[in-house]
Amino acid sequence: MTLAPETLKDQVDDLGPLLRRAALILVALFVAIGLGLGLVRYIQAADPYIHEVLSLEGNISQGEAIFKMNCAVCHGFEATGEVGPTLVRVSDHRTKVSLIKQVISGQTPPMPQFQPDPQAMADLLGYLESL
Repeated sequence: MTLAPETLKDQVDDLGPLLRRAALILVALFVAIGLGLGLVRYIQAADPYIHEVLSLEGNISQGEAIFKMNCAVCHGFEATGEVGPTLVRVSDHRTKVSLIKQVISGQTPPMPQFQPDPQAMADLLGYLESL
């Protein structure tokens, strides 16, 4: 069956408002999802400890010392992984907030829960970002 060009044009014109509505719904959905993700990030960063850590400037050499005392047994002295995974270039795929939460949560066995004071955490974060 073939359709005359006029019939096809009429069918496409009839879809116009429907497609516009569908596009608006999709845009609204993407905006809502984006706002939701932003809200989650805001809530995480609103945690007083995380907020304080993020407000401080980390000292990389202090962070390296903290890492070697607390983390190197599992992650290796060069952070290339032993029992724990490599941390080289970890900041390429993890945000500062997610790195802080990973360190302080202890939710990934066998990694222990570890919550250093905010300056020490900022130092450790600085070191991890330098890898």
